[in-house]
Amino acid sequence: MREKSIPISTLRRLPVYLHYLNSLKDKVTNISATAIAEEFGLNDVQVRKDLGAVSGSGRPKTGYSVTELIAQLEAALGYGIKTNTILVGAGNLGKALLTYGGFADYGIDIIAAFDTNPALWGTFVGGKPILPDCDIEAVCTDKKIELGIITVPVEVAQQTCDRLVACGVQAIWNFAPTILRVPDGVMVENENLASSLAILCKHLREASPQHSSECS
Repeated sequence: MREKSIPISTLRRLPVYLHYLNSLKDKVTNISATAIAEEFGLNDVQVRKDLGAVSGSGRPKTGYSVTELIAQLEAALGYGIKTNTILVGAGNLGKALLTYGGFADYGIDIIAAFDTNPALWGTFVGGKPILPDCDIEAVCTDKKIELGIITVPVEVAQQTCDRLVACGVQAIWNFAPTILRVPDGVMVENENLASSLAILCKHLREASPQHSSECS
């Protein structure tokens, strides 16, 4: 758990900084907030504020030790802490997430996936078992699940969310195109692919009218 609260807007930028620093760690020993800001087209005051939320090691002229800052960012983001996770909805998107090997870098351990399709029960995707959805409560209790990933159809997304919350799940990563209602103390992060696609298509239509019919 973080020792102090970090604004959500800052948390969204920290992984970007971390990825950049990891790409530099074998090339440079120190880096300034100004250099990071220039890389991403940000205000250097904002970057200093972001880094100040997790590190007090920045020094005038020399900046930050890259290795120290990487360690501080990883600690602030909880990357060294394992988070027991389940995924509900083993369709195409769910299966794609199950085969993604990068979750371990963030401490995410997907214990199992759940689906209503009996043909999937007992199979494995990405080394993770697919179980009947009626087993959600038992697994959440037994494995002390903290994070639930929802990749079910929109019609059952809220019901799925309610079940996870009732089991004590404190964080929901929602891929269904709907706004989920949760009680205070539960965090929902929405990944609305339809909204992202709409924004991209709007850009294409404005940049080149010939794309209008393709994205409509």
